[in-house]
Amino acid sequence: MTLSRFPWVYVLAMAIIVAASNYLVEIKITEWLVWGSLTYPVAFLVTDLTNRIYGASTARKVVAVGFVVGVVASLILADPRIALASGTAFLVAQMLDVSVFNRLRQHAWWVAPIVSSALSSFIDNTLFWVLAFFGQGDWWHMPMVTDLLVKWGVALVALVPYGVIAKNWSGKNGGDSQDAFS
Repeated sequence: MTLSRFPWVYVLAMAIIVAASNYLVEIKITEWLVWGSLTYPVAFLVTDLTNRIYGASTARKVVAVGFVVGVVASLILADPRIALASGTAFLVAQMLDVSVFNRLRQHAWWVAPIVSSALSSFIDNTLFWVLAFFGQGDWWHMPMVTDLLVKWGVALVALVPYGVIAKNWSGKNGGDSQDAFS
């Protein structure tokens, strides 16, 4: 894949989602819910769409570039501890998401995105909250649980745009979309 055919829009989306979420994680909606909980799960949608349309190799590249751009932007917009915790959790969870999705891509269209997002959200959530807030009292335990439940809910809702976009774009971009949508 040449640079001109690289899905830069996915990298941009990933960077915006990560930076915005790292900023929004510090803004509470309720005592146990922050705005970043609603925005960050969209990163898994971006990864899964990239994987479905362009293949795992390109998805890993989008994650890597999105990681660098997202962390740099987050260091400017968010607390450094939040940015580094998020970057670590993001990289581990997104790479896991790509691997799990790729193993399940031959199943019904909804299996790979929901299983990979659910598992990766759990890993991301646990790593982020522990790295970002461990040692700062017990206040963050309930927001951590709420955050995970919201991420799982957003993953379920994201199946709708995922299904529409993946069905319409699979095979049109020269990806390795020999899977359940083909």
